[in-house]
Amino acid sequence: MKLNDPEAVRRQYETEEGLAVRRDSQLRFLEGPNAFDVAVKAVVEANPRRLLEVGCGMGDFAERLARETSADVVATDLSPRMVELTRERGINARIADAQHLPFGDGEFDCAAANWMLYHVPELDRALGELRRVLTPGGTLVTTTIGDEHMADVWELVGFGVPERRFSRESGEEQLGRHFDSVERHDVDATIVFPDEAALHRYVESTFFANAIARPLPTVEGAFRSRARTTVFVAR
Repeated sequence: MKLNDPEAVRRQYETEEGLAVRRDSQLRFLEGPNAFDVAVKAVVEANPRRLLEVGCGMGDFAERLARETSADVVATDLSPRMVELTRERGINARIADAQHLPFGDGEFDCAAANWMLYHVPELDRALGELRRVLTPGGTLVTTTIGDEHMADVWELVGFGVPERRFSRESGEEQLGRHFDSVERHDVDATIVFPDEAALHRYVESTFFANAIARPLPTVEGAFRSRARTTVFVAR
């Protein structure tokens, strides 16, 4: 299974069920710095007047930036359900493909694309589109994960995660093909699942759930896993 398979991506984000479980695991079980906060800070420091978020999911990021900045926030996602949820937060949201953004050149001075570029079939096209819609000197904030992210979980269930085309390890070089400067901010933390039930819920929520052998392994007590996330700031 490929992370950028369009049909698999459509199925995964057709509803918010899986994404909500992963988000709640991050909120409730994280020990250490939160990459979400690092990405928010990077956008705030850019002092945007007009902000585009691509791949907005349930709208958490866009809503927070609408509160913490004076920017005109526009959010997009391929999933009609994610757009619906984001609109319910009072955000201007619309269905759009990151590879074909429905905006003119230089419409935004800041853009965000968090935990989503590894799902895009034509990554360079999407990065080119993000560069196109930014003003000269504009800022892109994009968050992704590293090869070791949640590796303890995948080792436990005996599953080898497919390569991510946009990752901590590759993102700087890929962004450098489209942007003049790239800053890398690694955010290392730990997810501590309190019990087997919490761990199993997380596994069942993931993109790879149907490819994992059953029954899932038993676990006694808490289970700790590395969280390896990176926030890139490109200008």
